[in-house]
Amino acid sequence: MAAIKPETLVYLVDDDFSVRDSLSLLIETTGQPVKCFDSANAFLDNYDPEQAGCLILDVRMPSMTGLELQEEMARRDISIPTIFISGHADVPDSSKAFRGGAVDYMEKPFDSDILLKRMNEAIQKDLETRVHKIKTNKLKKRVKQLTPREHEVLILIVKGFSSKEIGKQLNISNRTIDVHRAKLMDKMEATDLAELTVMAMHCGLI
Repeated sequence: MAAIKPETLVYLVDDDFSVRDSLSLLIETTGQPVKCFDSANAFLDNYDPEQAGCLILDVRMPSMTGLELQEEMARRDISIPTIFISGHADVPDSSKAFRGGAVDYMEKPFDSDILLKRMNEAIQKDLETRVHKIKTNKLKKRVKQLTPREHEVLILIVKGFSSKEIGKQLNISNRTIDVHRAKLMDKMEATDLAELTVMAMHCGLI
């Protein structure tokens, strides 16, 4: 199995030392760095939001369970692909985990190869999400550079209105619309209407 990029990290949270020890050794055989924690609170105290990776999380733990940690992460706006592991087949728990956004729920003992496969998929998902977020944030910064009028024109352009129709709605000349269009295309760094429309969609403008 190919090694994961060194900039990614697997967080492993389980109150059972033997589980942490065996799983961390398994994960490290792939070349993937892993950090282990014996409690949900220890994980929260050490989680780095800038670090791409995934979370392998035990369901039943004292003090704060895995499902309670999932809820706490949602409250703190912590978004990391999570694989739940459990020693008990519990349909309500698994259903709750998936509703909370878990990528998988595996019952102990589980197949090591399947766990590693799910881990790789979760890490890839996190990397893709982060790339998308970076791209979206860049686009939103460009949108903020627009004047209020350019922003109005942008919305109407990507909705399919012509310069003549936009001019009538905003009560300004077609020539002025063309000037705004040229400026906003430059600020958004868009080469054509199709690209501008995709940008607007990424920013949630349409």
